[in-house]
Amino acid sequence: MTAVSTPKLRNSNDSFLRFALRLDATCSALMGIGGIALAGWVADISGTSVAFEYAVGAFFIAFAIGVFYFAARPSVKQTGIVIAAGNVLYTVLSVVFVLVDVFPLTTFGVVATLATGVYTLVMAELQYQGVRRIKK
Repeated sequence: MTAVSTPKLRNSNDSFLRFALRLDATCSALMGIGGIALAGWVADISGTSVAFEYAVGAFFIAFAIGVFYFAARPSVKQTGIVIAAGNVLYTVLSVVFVLVDVFPLTTFGVVATLATGVYTLVMAELQYQGVRRIKK
């Protein structure tokens, strides 16, 4: 068995990035679990399909597990850059999703989709600031 240890908080300069990554993973996991549990209801009020809601919920959970794993690695600078870029991409794709009209989204569906885009943009900014605070 291999143990992964991270530097003590006072000796580390990546604690804000680790916090931002873990915050993103926690929120994504909660949204994924909630999305799967409420898939039928969310599909009804948003204009999407139940299968789509299950897939999005599963994606959020898988993403959260991956981010938690990479946030525990000894070096997180590269991870922070990749996850922040992925979050910006998700923001752009959420806007495109609304504009392309993949589903006949209700007003709630449009607002919820764009709200997830805003969420990922905020997470990207936090992660970017965390990367900038790393001195090496």
